[in-house]
This record gives sequence, C-alpha cells and structure tokens, in this order.
Amino acid sequence: PQGYSGSSGPLALESGRDDVGFSAGSAGYKVMDRGGKIRCNFSDMGVNTREKMEHVRDSKTGSSGIPVKVVTNLFGLSMPREWQLYQYHVKFNPELESKRLKAALVYNHPVFKGKPVVFDGVSTLFLAHKQENEVTELFCETQRGETVKIIITLTHQLQSSSPVSIQFLNVTFKKVLKKLSMHQIGQNFYSPSDPVEIPQHKLTLWPGFAVSVGQYENRVMVCADVSHKVLRNESVLEFMTSLYQNVDRARFPEMCEKELVGLIVLTRYNNKTYRIDDIEWSVKATDSFEKRDGTQITYEQYYKQQYDLVLTDLNQPMLVSELKKGRNIDKPRVVHLVPELCYMTGLSSRAKSNFHLMKDLAQEMHLSPETRHQRLSRLADNIQRNKDARLELENWDCKKNPFTNEFAFPLFLILQCMPMNAGDWLRDMRNMKIIRVARLENWMVVCTHRNMDMTHDLVNCLRRVGGPMGFHIEYPRVVQVPDSPLAFVRVLQQNVNPEQQLVLCVLPSDQKDCYDSVKKFVSLEQPIPSQCVLARTLSKQRMMMSVATKMALQIACKLGGELWAVEIPLKSLMVVGIDVNKDAVAKGTSVVGFVASTNASITRWYSHCVIQKAGTMTADCLKVCMEGAINKWQTCNGELPARVIVYRDGIGNGQLRMVVDYEVPQLLSKSNTSPKLSVVIVRKQTLCRFFTEANRNLQNPPVGTVIDTEATRPEWYDFFLISQNARQGSVNPTYYNVIYDDNGLKPDHMQRLTYKLCHLYFNWTGLIRVPAPCQYASKLTFLVGQSIHREPSLELADKLYYL
Repeated sequence: PQGYSGSSGPLALESGRDDVGFSAGSAGYKVMDRGGKIRCNFSDMGVNTREKMEHVRDSKTGSSGIPVKVVTNLFGLSMPREWQLYQYHVKFNPELESKRLKAALVYNHPVFKGKPVVFDGVSTLFLAHKQENEVTELFCETQRGETVKIIITLTHQLQSSSPVSIQFLNVTFKKVLKKLSMHQIGQNFYSPSDPVEIPQHKLTLWPGFAVSVGQYENRVMVCADVSHKVLRNESVLEFMTSLYQNVDRARFPEMCEKELVGLIVLTRYNNKTYRIDDIEWSVKATDSFEKRDGTQITYEQYYKQQYDLVLTDLNQPMLVSELKKGRNIDKPRVVHLVPELCYMTGLSSRAKSNFHLMKDLAQEMHLSPETRHQRLSRLADNIQRNKDARLELENWDCKKNPFTNEFAFPLFLILQCMPMNAGDWLRDMRNMKIIRVARLENWMVVCTHRNMDMTHDLVNCLRRVGGPMGFHIEYPRVVQVPDSPLAFVRVLQQNVNPEQQLVLCVLPSDQKDCYDSVKKFVSLEQPIPSQCVLARTLSKQRMMMSVATKMALQIACKLGGELWAVEIPLKSLMVVGIDVNKDAVAKGTSVVGFVASTNASITRWYSHCVIQKAGTMTADCLKVCMEGAINKWQTCNGELPARVIVYRDGIGNGQLRMVVDYEVPQLLSKSNTSPKLSVVIVRKQTLCRFFTEANRNLQNPPVGTVIDTEATRPEWYDFFLISQNARQGSVNPTYYNVIYDDNGLKPDHMQRLTYKLCHLYFNWTGLIRVPAPCQYASKLTFLVGQSIHREPSLELADKLYYL
C-alpha cells in the first residue's frame, strides 16, 4: 500500500506497473527515468576534459613495459554503422492531463502499433525509423468518442554515441533482462528463482548481473558483471521481537528506530526494496487506507486479497518509506510496509565482524575469473535463446550477436623492483630497518586487571620486534582500570600529559562507546597519538608476534616515522589525497579529509580534516586546505613544491562536472610562483574486469597491469590500473581519470607514479587498490565520521594518528 501523504496514513495505492520509462529534454539532453529523476551517471558524458590537454590530445596511451593480452567483460554491441535514434516532440490538441491516456493514444495508434516506440507519457517520443515528414499530424479517438490531434515534430537525429542514445540503450537492456524473468533491485537485476542458501548464517543470495551500455574508445559496448544480493532470512518483525526481549521496554521504540531507520528491506511478495525512513507506531495492520478507486480497505484485507498473505500479528506497527519518484507533488509520497512481510538486506556490522560468516559468503560471491566468465557467457546465451529478449534488441536494429566477447588487446605491464612477495612484505619488515622513527620512551598502557598478563606479553613482544626494525621501545607505565568506558576516559584525564608520546589502550570488548570516548579524548581534549587493541586479539598466543609486528609499525607511523619508500624521480613533488564521507551521527554533515606529502620521498604527511554542515559530497574547503599543505611543505623543505598532483577519491557517478567546475578552481592558486597542478579522479567501484589467459584458463592479470585503450573513454584522459593481488576471486581494477593537468607528464609517467603511490600506505605491508594519500584521507574521514564527529586538533596534523 502506497500513499500520497505527510504524517497521516496512506491515501492511495500506486500502480503495479513495472515498465521502464524514459524521457529526454530537447535542450541539453537531460536524460531522466520515469518519474522525472535525472540519471546522473550519464551526465558525466557531456564533460570533455581531454581536449584541453595538448600533451594527450592525440594519444593518451603508454609505451613502456611488457605488452600482455587480456580478456574483458566488455561486449561489442552489433549495430549498423549508420544507426540513429529519432527523437520527436509530441503535442496533443486538446491538451490532456493524464499520462496514461496520452501513452494509450500513442501506443495504440495504427502508425505506431506493433513498431518499436518509446514514449515518456509527456511530450518525448523515440522511434527506430524516421517518419516521412518532419512534422506529422495524427488523429485518434478516446473511449468517450472525443477526437484528439497528435502533432509529432522531429527534434533530433541522434548518433549511437550521444548521451541520450546511450541512456536509451541502457533502458532497452533493462527490458531485455526483465524478459529473462529477472527482477530489478536498485540498479542491478537478480534471479529470485535461483537462490543460493547459506542456512548456517540464515542468509540467502540472489545471483544477478550489473549491466551498463557506454561509449568506449572506438564503439558502443555493453559492460556486464556478476552481482549478488544478500538477503537475511529474518523478517523485520522477528528482529523487533528479538530486540524487545533483550532491551528495556521503555527504551524499545528508541532502540528500534536506531537499529532500523536507514536500512534497506525487501518485500518478497513483489521483489521490491524500500528504505525505512520512520516507524509509525500508531498505525496497525487493522487500520484502513483509501485505495485509488476511493474505497476503504484494511492492511490485513489488502494483503489477503492482493497476495493471498495472512498476517499473524495484527498489532505490529507500520514501517514508513518515503518514495523519491514523482514530480510536482506537494506532499511527500510515502509507503506503509508491514514488518512481518519485510526482509532485511545486506549485513549488519556484527555480521561483518563474524569471520566464519564472511568466509562462507566469500566462497559464494568471490568468483574466480573462469567462473565469472562462464556466468557472463551464460547470460549472453540466454539473451540469444530467449525470443522476446532477442526481439527487444532487434527491434532497435541491435541485430545478430548482441554479445560478442571478442576483445583480447595488447596492454602494458609496468615492471617494478619489489621484495620477494610483491603483494605482502610483512616478513621482510621484521628484519629490515625502518627509514626513520623516534625512540618510544615516554608512553602509557591502560588495561583492565583481567587483561594485565596479556598486556605484559604484548609489551614484551613489541620490544622484541622493535629491535630488528631499529625502533627502540622502552617499558611503559601500565595503569589498571575498571571494566567500563567511563573508567578509561577518567584514567586518561588523570594521567595523560603533553610530554607523553603515546597512549595504548587494551579494550576489554568491541563496545563502540568505549573506543569512541578514548579517541575523542586523545584527538580533541589532549592531542596525543593513541593505539587501541582488543583483548580478544591478544588472546591468541600463536598470533602474538604477528600482531606485535603490525602494531609496532602502526605505532612508528603515529610517532611520525617513515617505514619504507619507493624511488620518485620527480623532484619537488607534493601529492595530495582527498576524500569526503558522511558523518554517521550528525545528519546533513559531511567530513572532508585532506592529506598531503611534506617531503620529496613522499613518506611524511600533513593531514587536515574539515566538517561541512552542507552535507554534500562536494568539498568547499579545498583552498584553505591546499594553502595549509603548501605552507607546511615550505616549512619542511625551505621552498615551494614545483608540482602538485591531487588524487580525488569519493566521487560518484554524475559528479564529474562538479569537480571540474567547483573543486579544481579551489585548488588553483593565482600566484605566479604557484606549483603546477594535476587533478586525478579515483574510482574503486567499476564494472570493468580484466583477465589473462594461461593454459586455456582465465586468471587475474599481473600486478601493475595498466589498461589505457579500448576500455577507456575517448573524451577523457583515463586508465585502469591493477595494483593489488587478489587472494580469492577476481581482482578489481581501479579507474583513474585525469581531469586537469598542468604538469604535462607523459602517460607512462603518470601511470607509473600512480602505481608507486599504491606501495606507500604504511598501515599495510603490501600493495593497495588506491594511491596512499587517498587511503590516508579515507581513514581520516572514517575516524572523524564514525567516532569523533568534530575536527581533530591540528597539533596531530604531522602524524598518522588515525591509522
């Protein structure tokens, strides 16, 4: 039951139609879904940044390294070379209000009946073939016998590469997947009829696919990848009942809203997902609402009549979900959902910390390259074998083989000198000297009486592993505390002083309040580097040396140490990482993390965090942050940096124009002595996958593989980089888009520098997916957004205190 109301009960039902709508404005190609929402992930297509960069205008591909052949999940879409989409403006005389009536008149007209036609129900019509005249007048009659004149006027002849055509083809592929009996959840499509049960954890996986059509270097192609939807075999009502039995009754509504509001639930009777925005405690299953025809019906009766479902608890409250669809609606559209019929999706934070659960999930979801390829090939076969799905494409001149996975093109592998294991050099670090680290002499350890013995074992192991690293660790002052969050903070208030170098807390449990209170104190009230470790982690004696080695490296970083380095040929280079995340507590607040290198070897860092009240993912504080970073560099080096390369993480689809027009100008200085600037967008989430062939099997490409042709976009200076080892499943490439470049580096040099920066994240003795400054900025925003909720003291800016 869905209504058009504010805080009151539902007033009407939304139609059960699941057709995909489409519209495009005649000016500016504003592409929208049904309901008027602009599909922002296609608005990036109008941003051409490469044409302004003279050094890559003709070629953006590298030339060094060893060429390798790869197979990708990009499939050629077979279309005539002269393929066009014809867009018409539709006008009705007399004017009609009803979108359904307009659509019925257009689709049922003899001129269009049985032909490929898409009409948005307002004024935009798409045809596969051009009408004889640019303006065509048609006549039809309504059921009431009224004559209506339809005037269609040709507005655009669109090539396959135009943004509107690309969006149109994406809508067409949605219809194709629906013809295969797949259900859309979010942007992806899943098969509820082929579930994978994980009974030991009460979870179900729905297999599915993420599909996107795009314009790549030489032609329009389809990118398809395997996706999974995680469903919990636990209804919201069961969760509420369990919570009711375990919390104070007076606090139950508050705790319930805290746990449920913001979660995504699935209603299996129609396979749709909703976000829980509120709980209506006063509305019950026996209450009535008004249907579209004006009649009254109770929730209980509605589900019995519509879905043959019997509700067992008639006193359960209703969940409220605000619908985002629709235009020109004065009051928000809401849906009332029955908790008993809603199933929770995704994983809770507790589930994510369950090692056995995550291991069992990974076995099903982390597919090997060969298995992933087989599933994608099966999807291509199903489209070819299904007559309705195949005709959906053929009607729009996408004929013959819509999927032709034929690409195996030469790419470039960057070679680097690495330790014995290029993916993880933890063992190497045990016997190698750290580049630079201060002696740890004045520090304090806080723990409970129960954990005293394992704390002494930890300190002894830290001192033992520190020696070979060149990290001298004196014995600390150990303070016992009662087992409570307030006790930890109280002891810190009484014992911490500015002369101390570090505080180490052995926490008795993973209670978030305790961790947050410690981090708030040492980041705000008494700025000092801190290290927290769970007693549970120290309880495994066999792992103690490994834990101590990692902790020693972390502590060295937090004291301003430099652990390892790579060769950076560019002189006087400052690299910057920027990330933006939402605050977990303060609604409408976002956290901007800005981390910049302060030395030539890129091993020391300056970290600045700013909290924005606007709540957007746009950073409006970059000018201040950049000035602070350049001043810090000048203080450390006695001169200004000659070059600055900024890696901007946290950018979603549709935000490219915002970064180019709003953020880049903030980073540019008007001074004549200002350094040259490059800005690179970093995206970890990409549908593209790449594999190499070996012994007739597919496997992950070697670490350091760069893809800068075929799978990239012609209007951008972009490339993919594989900078990590995948121990299980298929590797995820990281996508880079250089949107501004004063430095004029050759593509080889930009790619190699980016790869080298993936080695410099000191919290992991191996390669990571993104350049180190991006990961540091991400860790900084996570700490502030999840635990501190205020801007940390700048006294800690030259230390990696957030690791």
